[in-house]
Amino acid sequence: MAALAESTSFRLRLVNNNSLKVVALGDSLVYGFGDHEGGGWVERLRRQWMMPPNPGHVLYNLGVRGDRAQQVAQRLEDEFRNRGELRNRVPDLIILSVGVNDSARLARPEGRNYTEFPNFQAEINGLLNRAQQLCPVLFVGMVPVNEEKMPFLDCFYYNLADQYRYKEATKQACQAREIPYLDIFDLWMGRGTQWMRSRLTEDGLHPNILGYQSLLEDVLNWEAMYQLTKAKLITI
Repeated sequence: MAALAESTSFRLRLVNNNSLKVVALGDSLVYGFGDHEGGGWVERLRRQWMMPPNPGHVLYNLGVRGDRAQQVAQRLEDEFRNRGELRNRVPDLIILSVGVNDSARLARPEGRNYTEFPNFQAEINGLLNRAQQLCPVLFVGMVPVNEEKMPFLDCFYYNLADQYRYKEATKQACQAREIPYLDIFDLWMGRGTQWMRSRLTEDGLHPNILGYQSLLEDVLNWEAMYQLTKAKLITI
């Protein structure tokens, strides 16, 4: 697989087979809600990295159900400063995944977005700026929802059009900062409605066991993440 593009803000290469300290911050997609077997894609990846001959990277799951960009930004630095091992007291890499909860409409399908779009743009830009000041960053995008299952919890109306708008704002903000962004929304939508819905739980929002398996495969096939399976991250 090819190396990361020259435009990215960090490079990966092998350095004495050292392991990385990685934190994953975000919402229920990071937390793994809906996967009672594997605990979600982050937990599945953590277990895989623990098995020989993998490099033994340390991965902390810091997902919180219901979090929006604002909440992740509020806990970002404290989480970062309090995660690390041995002589490396802070993480080498942050994986972010947030935004779907910001896009939800409240109380009715035409209600206001939980985080109004201009505010979301400001918050996601602020989050990325703060994260990049700490260490290199990767961003894993949101999965598409099943609109027919809405509302969620009788009050949150998620829809694909709003999801697309919010994920595009996030993707563009990442591109402007040369942060690798994995567009899960487009990947899953491109595989067809039946394929996508077969990987969601009955609530139409969270991936099921098969969904998290597919999500992990997408993450592992992502060029930026592929490099982590064999490399030590060097910031330049």
